[in-house]
Amino acid sequence: MKSKKRILVAPLDWGLGHATRCIPVIKGLINNDFEVIIAADKRPLHLLMNEFPDIKTIRLPGYNVSYSKYLPMSICMLLQSVKFFFKIQKEQNMLKQIIKEYSIDGVISDNRFGLSSKQVPCIFITHQLKIKLTWWGDDIFSHLIQRINYYYIKKYTTCWIMDCEKENIAGELSNPFKIPKNSIYIGTRSRFIKKELKKKYDFIGIISGPEPQRTIFENGLIKALQNRKEKSLIVLGKPELNTEKKIGNLTIISHLNSQKLNTAILQSELVICRSGYSTIMDLIKLEKNAFFIPTPGQTEQEYLARVLMQKKICYMQKQSEFNLELGIYKCRDFSGFKNNKYTQYSWKELLSFTFC
Repeated sequence: MKSKKRILVAPLDWGLGHATRCIPVIKGLINNDFEVIIAADKRPLHLLMNEFPDIKTIRLPGYNVSYSKYLPMSICMLLQSVKFFFKIQKEQNMLKQIIKEYSIDGVISDNRFGLSSKQVPCIFITHQLKIKLTWWGDDIFSHLIQRINYYYIKKYTTCWIMDCEKENIAGELSNPFKIPKNSIYIGTRSRFIKKELKKKYDFIGIISGPEPQRTIFENGLIKALQNRKEKSLIVLGKPELNTEKKIGNLTIISHLNSQKLNTAILQSELVICRSGYSTIMDLIKLEKNAFFIPTPGQTEQEYLARVLMQKKICYMQKQSEFNLELGIYKCRDFSGFKNNKYTQYSWKELLSFTFC
């Protein structure tokens, strides 16, 4: 007989951001006497297995989203829409089996639309209620996709919005004109801890995101940093590997766990990375300055980077216009994330709302 409520935690497989922001969620569950089972796929599964080696895991196939080098995101999404709906229905069927087989008492889904159930309480995590398919505004598909987004969110017991209602970070992504009635703002969340450490690196590059843009970013950053006299570190975001090599003053490592990455970022003068929302929440916690290179065609990242540049917090460039020397110079005029204090519920309060 189990003595604790058993919660299934399942992140989306679009990059590692959904998995990394599940780390504080899982720790919150464990610290409040819940048992956790992780359901994920590919790199998110490898990452969470490395972080929590003693927690039981289930392979739950991901959505396998692909981006094009040439087509806009709206067209890519439209072309893959049939596949998405098929995957969501498959998730629903698998969840029924998982709940029965593993005696699940609740589900926390980070942006996986098919993991709602009438059998147990279910939480949906997001920061993106408004779907932007172009960074400058809406196109003909935006309203339709937002309606579909809300349709699935309303199936969940609760929607956790990872942002603050007043001290808003994600702009209209997390704070559109109307939000689902089952939603609650839970504040920004990070796996990291702020502390004072001595500088070790001038630059740290963090590679992430879907292919083929992930590898394009990796190759461009290695080329830009490998011959510089400053000391640099690139983290490839490949938790399935265990490799490290040096090129001059540049160190390239396949993966760092949360504790080691926390330390490496704090020891670095400037972070060069994608403008994914989970990364932004980590930078807020660590109060760091960043040089953002949004994933081409990923309009959410493009929007967030432009909002932060307009606020003079962080500088951004398009990947096609990547110029490291210019970026380093421009970053001096931006404040970075300094003295940001955001209100949020405790994990005990949040979990009691739905599971107790």
